[in-house]
Amino acid sequence: MVYNNFLLRLLFSTFFISIYTFFAYTNFKYVYYLIILIYILILIEIYLYFKLYKLFPIFYLLISLIFFIKIEFDKLIILNFNLFILTVISFDIFSYIIGKTFGKNKLTKISPNKTYEGLFGGSLISFSLSLLFAFIFEINVNINLIFYILLIILFAFIGDIIESYFKRKNNLKNSSEFIPGHGGVFDRFDSFLFSIIIYSISINILL
Repeated sequence: MVYNNFLLRLLFSTFFISIYTFFAYTNFKYVYYLIILIYILILIEIYLYFKLYKLFPIFYLLISLIFFIKIEFDKLIILNFNLFILTVISFDIFSYIIGKTFGKNKLTKISPNKTYEGLFGGSLISFSLSLLFAFIFEINVNINLIFYILLIILFAFIGDIIESYFKRKNNLKNSSEFIPGHGGVFDRFDSFLFSIIIYSISINILL
């Protein structure tokens, strides 16, 4: 297992979660501006580092941004968004850890490091942690919530693959070096960009 990369990923995740938590419980509207900043940084990365088929990742980013902007943060229940963030981040972290530790069966040529073990292990842990969060904070656990969590995990995985495809087309290992020794902002928020679409659609339907 590449422990240095794991520690960097853990450090960045802890840093982001700390900032997110501070904003969320100081004034939840600040989270909106934090995420807008992330979109801007990703757009800069695409403009600077993606030399081929640049319009496709830009169009993809704009579609994700439109769905994000549609979310009414003024009326948003904080717990629901926190559940979404937990689901995405835990899937990203644990699919990486389990894939690096136990992964043997490659999943796709688009992203050679992805394994079936990482996908299923990350999904199981993310799903379990999300349900635990729901129980702790007394979110109603029903078939809608279970379906919602599974959809978020699925879309998080697809978002990861989409970003890998864009990088592969541009012969890039990382979307940039904005995060020293750890890659780019696009790399770290690839799962968020696609899963936020299903969150935006389902927030008023399933929750």
